[in-house]
Amino acid sequence: MFNLTSEQIIEHNAVHTAREIHQQPAVWQELVSAFFEQQATYKDFLASIYNKHDRVRVILTGAGTSAFVGDTLVPELARHNRHNVQFESIPTTDIVSNPTAYLFKDTPTILVSFARSGNSPESVATVSLGQEIVKDFYQVVITCNKDGQLAKNIQGDANCMTMLMPEKSNDQSLAMTSSFTSMIMAAYALFTEDVFTPAVAQQVIASAETFIEQLGDAVDEVLGFDFDRIVYLGSGPLAQLSHEAALKMLELSGGQVVAIHESSLGFRHGPKSILNDKSVVALFMSQDPYTRKYDLDILRELAAAKSGMKIVALTETEDEEVAGLADWVVTVNAGTESFANDFNLAVLYVIFAQTLAMKKSIQLGITPDNPSPDGAISRVVKGVTIYDYQK
Repeated sequence: MFNLTSEQIIEHNAVHTAREIHQQPAVWQELVSAFFEQQATYKDFLASIYNKHDRVRVILTGAGTSAFVGDTLVPELARHNRHNVQFESIPTTDIVSNPTAYLFKDTPTILVSFARSGNSPESVATVSLGQEIVKDFYQVVITCNKDGQLAKNIQGDANCMTMLMPEKSNDQSLAMTSSFTSMIMAAYALFTEDVFTPAVAQQVIASAETFIEQLGDAVDEVLGFDFDRIVYLGSGPLAQLSHEAALKMLELSGGQVVAIHESSLGFRHGPKSILNDKSVVALFMSQDPYTRKYDLDILRELAAAKSGMKIVALTETEDEEVAGLADWVVTVNAGTESFANDFNLAVLYVIFAQTLAMKKSIQLGITPDNPSPDGAISRVVKGVTIYDYQK
């Protein structure tokens, strides 16, 4: 698995992390099978809300990785939306501290809570604030834990719906991996129409199965370069995905690798100053011909720079120009059909980031399942005080 023996995985305390990254295609298969069986019920719930109001606000929310689910999704959901819906991504950590800046009494709102455990204090508090402030308030809870507080709190409520992810997606390691991709895939299927079809789902899963078995060699090549900084870049939804990719490296390296994210165009506006001769830039390249022009521009600029940094370009299929510019090229589409959009690339690209972070953690002598033994960060956040809301 990822060029690691079972003994090495056990020795480096990477059992949960390695398994949870590797299992993703199988978890997705279970997820989409269940989703398409219940699709009519899910869609009817949303349609009843859309038809009831002239305008509906859909807030995608969560904390940390769960918040990045919404960030990555919003550009795609807004593009495909055919209803009277406005999609926004707002972290629970922002809503809890500033509720009146984000929750409006007279705007019908569906709060979509993404949660691995469903017990994060900010997530539970955000729901309470929504119920208190918004007159027409609805909930969709997308969670990996049927016993979490978020799922339990809405049982029997006709204005709420739970989408429970496959049991295996409830990651036991500190860093979220299969929980992230499962929740993002579920929400994408839920809020789009005739876009994430069974055929598209199978195309993505098949590519993931091939990609994940071949990924170890590519990751090991990158790890042959002694880097202590990494920058993830992308455009549109892939720029938002880069936030999750950077967080995985930061978490699993215990902060020993400085990891930042930016858009391909935004990188020139200051963040580029982070680069030195121990840096890796990982570029998530779009498959959209127009957007890809901007990704290629920053790739050319980085390749022309006279520095010791290295570039890894992730792209859908082989590309001669990209191969001539990047130090390493990682392709993710193993099939003969092109992907329809960048969302399909996103769930594959992030597997590379997860795997690179896990193996960098091992290389640094850190244990991936618990890269923060001093408790600085934990699987379910602790130490948060929730104050009573004052109107």
